Amino acid sequence: MKVCDLPYKRVTLEEVEAVMKDVIARIRSAKSADEILVAREDCNALRLEYQTAASLSYMRYSINTVDEFYVAEKEYYDEVGPSAQNYMIEYASALLDSPFRAELEKALSPVLFKSLEVERKSMSPEIIEDMVEENKLVSEYSQLMAGMEFEFRGEKMPRTLLAKYYKDDDRNTRREAYEALGKGLAEHAEALDSIYDKLVHVRDRMAKKMGYKNFVELGYYRMGRLCYDQNSVKTFRENVLRDVVPVVARMRTENAKRMGIEKYMFYDDGVIVPGGDPKPCGKEGIFAAAREMYHSMGKDPGNFIDMMIDNEAFDVDSRKNKWGGGYCTEFPKFKQPFILANFNGTAGDVDVMTHEAGHALNAYLIADNRFALELGCGGMETAETHSMSMEFFCWPHMEKFFGENAGKYRFMHALDSLSFIPYGTMVDAFQHIVYENPDMTPAERNAAWLELEGKFRPHISFEGMPYLEKGTRWQYQMHIYESPFYYIDYCLAQTAAFNFLLASQENYDDAFARYMRLSRQGGEKVWTDLLDEAGFVPPFVPGALATLATKVEALIDKIRV
Repeated sequence: MKVCDLPYKRVTLEEVEAVMKDVIARIRSAKSADEILVAREDCNALRLEYQTAASLSYMRYSINTVDEFYVAEKEYYDEVGPSAQNYMIEYASALLDSPFRAELEKALSPVLFKSLEVERKSMSPEIIEDMVEENKLVSEYSQLMAGMEFEFRGEKMPRTLLAKYYKDDDRNTRREAYEALGKGLAEHAEALDSIYDKLVHVRDRMAKKMGYKNFVELGYYRMGRLCYDQNSVKTFRENVLRDVVPVVARMRTENAKRMGIEKYMFYDDGVIVPGGDPKPCGKEGIFAAAREMYHSMGKDPGNFIDMMIDNEAFDVDSRKNKWGGGYCTEFPKFKQPFILANFNGTAGDVDVMTHEAGHALNAYLIADNRFALELGCGGMETAETHSMSMEFFCWPHMEKFFGENAGKYRFMHALDSLSFIPYGTMVDAFQHIVYENPDMTPAERNAAWLELEGKFRPHISFEGMPYLEKGTRWQYQMHIYESPFYYIDYCLAQTAAFNFLLASQENYDDAFARYMRLSRQGGEKVWTDLLDEAGFVPPFVPGALATLATKVEALIDKIRV
């Protein structure tokens, strides 16, 4: 069935309440583990309906953020979602506190129970009203960003279309595009600062109501992390600063000089190859190439891409009032993934068919897993490992998308991916600073960002860039507003993806088989165990990134164009 034809029906809080009160009561009065397992099935039947309805409504809202019906549906789930989640917390507590827990863990999974423990620490009934307020503020931000238009050379356009000029071969064009971005953001500076300030304070308030020192600890629980903690991430950030930042700064500076750029400006950061990014083969060509590519990877990837294209499970056209990012979601009742993106004619359009399709392929592969509804694909670091690794496994097929410029794409992609690790780590460091100091002023937050820029991207100058030189680059990194502490997951996953890339250079078939095995397991194993099984060292280990950076730099030098 085509995605546009999937039926939508609101799942009300009253329906959730009726089912969950019954399920929770049955678990608490159960005389055996078997009785609890039957109640779990009823909970999962409700979960299937609720997750599908919420996901469908959000997708239809995001493709048109002024659609009155789906705006109202999103607002409904924003309003009742915390209460529905609270019933799931009560359900988790009932399982965790059951006298039959040992039998249940044996029948189900220790990982599932570890996830339930973290889930229980992530919310409390006393913060439901605060969660509703947080949801409304996030929606306010996303609608603000989706509705923004930027004037560039006499034409008004959304940020997603302006972005293609950031990568233009002409340096003046890039500079003008970023000037337009800065001026446009400056017009909304008060709203951007106000929304974020309110978000920081409501999140801090929630954490303190639950007995945490600040939002950092609560934020980690909300991310559902099962195999690493704040100290692990702190060590990772230190590893990045010591072992990756110098390599990236040197490589990007040297690469810029080869293109005739002596002073590396922010508007130069999007261009890596002479002549600008290679342009892909256009929307229809990209879809045709993707179908051929995934079929060549095997039966499951081939069946997956046929299903996605035949069911029109993509929305990739940029337009006003469409959500400005990209994502993959799924509608579990229909076992249907969906990808939203904003094509703009750049190489980034191909990334959608590699990165987001990596997420979608995983959703396809785990749709029938035992714990697909409860554990999904695992933590977000695992989810991003699926997508970022797929980007590299698509390398042998880049001629289909870029023709004779495929080599340029591979070089650009590798250097850009390595460069991302310091940037993403900086985003994480910024969020730790903000939530450990919730009363910072907007100016102090901007100053903190600028200081981090100097540490993590010392080769870049913002001098003379309207608004952006004040340290406001973070304001259009949507994750900072919408999904606190998510961004480091991309960085962790990028290290795993590079390990898969290096392995694929030695034996592609073996590396891809290891990747598919990792993807098929979903959330049934934690990320560090999945890495160990794939033969990789977790990036929290001292020295792991030094070795990786050295090997990746050698590969990039080898494929340099």
